Amino acid sequence: MTPPPTHRQIPVQRGPVRATDCVAEEVPVALLFNDQPHAVMMATPSDLEDFARGFALTEGIVAAVDEIGAIVVAKAPPQGVTVTVRIPAQRVEALAERSRSLTGRTGCGLCGAQTLAEAIRPTPRVPAGRSVQRSAVVRVLAALTDAQPLNARTGATHAAAFADAQGRLLAVREDVGRHNALDKLIGHLIATGVDTALGFAVITSRASYEMVQKAAVAGIPMLVAISAPTAFAVRLADEAGMTLIGFARGERQVVYTCPARLRDDHEAAA
Repeated sequence: MTPPPTHRQIPVQRGPVRATDCVAEEVPVALLFNDQPHAVMMATPSDLEDFARGFALTEGIVAAVDEIGAIVVAKAPPQGVTVTVRIPAQRVEALAERSRSLTGRTGCGLCGAQTLAEAIRPTPRVPAGRSVQRSAVVRVLAALTDAQPLNARTGATHAAAFADAQGRLLAVREDVGRHNALDKLIGHLIATGVDTALGFAVITSRASYEMVQKAAVAGIPMLVAISAPTAFAVRLADEAGMTLIGFARGERQVVYTCPARLRDDHEAAA
């Protein structure tokens, strides 16, 4: 399938001047597991296989990437997309028992959860990982600016990125929804066999609890957010043993939990 465009030019009025502006697309993306409808999320129509893979893992639909089979992306007139994912039959049965029917607005984190147990699932402990120099975080933040082509055109998308402990940017995914961007990133990482314990993730948004939860499920030991965390996210990160950094802008880094992983450049590696 030829993917829908991720952005388009539209006529606008800037003061007395007529011009065009580039705006990001968001389309309804229906996620089906073994042909059974599960969720409809508003998302940027790119990297949708990664999105489905990451969503399946971080939402607890599957327990591991090897439970995810074929993924088929297809247009759904008039302007939507369906993504069908093959998973073990017992996982579909468990999904039906949860009785969740999601209609997700952009960036929705609790869409369709019917009970507190569904909304606040147990979060696993993250691996020990590797220590990271502060300068490595600074390098990733600087590199990330040029690694968001859709946001450069539209100013409307979030990004989620993964870097190794030395601060080398390994992968970036963009979406109008911050949760979607992180799911896309995680889907890519697990599909390509990246050892998530050996690096850290950066998100161009606030660090709400579900962002921490998704990162923990993916085994990412450190999450860096450009904006603030919530109190719930801080508690969850602490319980998971995750290093949570907020307000990461240039040299500024506020460490909220597990500061031992982040070290000054003069300190020896752990």
